[in-house]
Amino acid sequence: MKKPDRRVPTRRQFLATTAGATAGMASWLALGKAPAFAQKRELTFLSWNHFVPASDDELRKQAEAFGKVANCTVRVDTMAHLQMPAKVAAEAQSQSGHDMYRTAGADPFLYENLLLSVDDVVEKVGKQGGGWYSFSAESSQTKSGWKSIPWFWISFPGTYNQAHFKKAGFEGPPKTWDELLKMGKVLKKQGNPVGLPISHCSDAHSTYWSVAWSFGAKVLEADGKTPGISSDKTAQVIEWYKELYKDAMEPEVLSWDDAGNNRFMLSGKGSWIHNPVSPYNAALANKQPIADDINHHNSLAGSAGRHSAPPILSLGIWKFSKNQELAKEFVAYLFQKQNYDAWIVASNAFNHPPLKNLADHPIWARNPKFAMLPKEAEYAHPRGWPAKPSDTVQRIDDNYIMTDMVAKAINGMPTKRAMDWAQEQVALAVKGQLKG
Repeated sequence: MKKPDRRVPTRRQFLATTAGATAGMASWLALGKAPAFAQKRELTFLSWNHFVPASDDELRKQAEAFGKVANCTVRVDTMAHLQMPAKVAAEAQSQSGHDMYRTAGADPFLYENLLLSVDDVVEKVGKQGGGWYSFSAESSQTKSGWKSIPWFWISFPGTYNQAHFKKAGFEGPPKTWDELLKMGKVLKKQGNPVGLPISHCSDAHSTYWSVAWSFGAKVLEADGKTPGISSDKTAQVIEWYKELYKDAMEPEVLSWDDAGNNRFMLSGKGSWIHNPVSPYNAALANKQPIADDINHHNSLAGSAGRHSAPPILSLGIWKFSKNQELAKEFVAYLFQKQNYDAWIVASNAFNHPPLKNLADHPIWARNPKFAMLPKEAEYAHPRGWPAKPSDTVQRIDDNYIMTDMVAKAINGMPTKRAMDWAQEQVALAVKGQLKG
């Protein structure tokens, strides 16, 4: 049975109120503002410009539908993801702005004292969805409780052009980072280089952490307080990057933004990138013939195994929000199975659920080029691993320490000196002396 909406006055309540309302109404008219109970609440949500625009269309559609159910409006504002850290920092500093926002990485730790504890909605949604993947849960669960609700993660497979590999005489894509180096040298001579961003973009983070872990290198020790960069393993990583850059890539990777690798693959020149499925989805959406040549494989392995650092996004609600309960209701609405399923479909398999039961969506089995994507969860760690996520980890990423270390070495700085520089920067991040 439908329950009465307590936010909307009944006819009897309305008549009782209006009997003595004439004087008050004059005041409303003078102020040009409706009384509080008649005002429609507005929930505001800051998110990113999704790499698959149809995903944002579906989000706004669901926001509108929720607004009708909850007698409110939901305003979804989106912006370029690399501009979000500065915008979020400004809202945190001023204690004003949107009610909730899309967090990234270790944001919930960086803003632990400013974000609302959401243990109740996490428990409710998690129980309904069969439990959270540990790597996504760790990114939201601080010492003072859950400070965000894991929203989705993005698999980071190898994306390659099958025709270029076949032309070069390879039967399939590489399985290890070392094989990529060997194949990349041949592919570049063929006119089809490979590409990894070594620049100030988010994709550069995902790739560096993945490569480093696969070589057995660390950024932080498990205690989260001790820098762990200076090692033979990190030196191997740097030397690998230098050789790949010189013999298999082109200088443009030093200035790529997060769309750089997409453009590189869709241009038809690139043969391999480490990236989500967005180039393939864009080719399909635009009916580009190259969609037939693009395929995916699991992220590559190294001497220390196969590891991946996928972007992990969650939903944070500010303590300063005046719509905290409404925001929680909206989050629960987004996680209703029919809504979450529709959102996965709109993204064409780009958005991966952090809940195990929602990961059974048929979209990944239906297209052979997507079939391996859910398996990426087996290799995933939150950034900082083997340390737990922390504000230190977010400061390391926000300041592009690892990317800059590699870039310095590529541009001529001796490997040991580049490592020492990064070690000092991480030490500053541990002390909270770098911006977040």
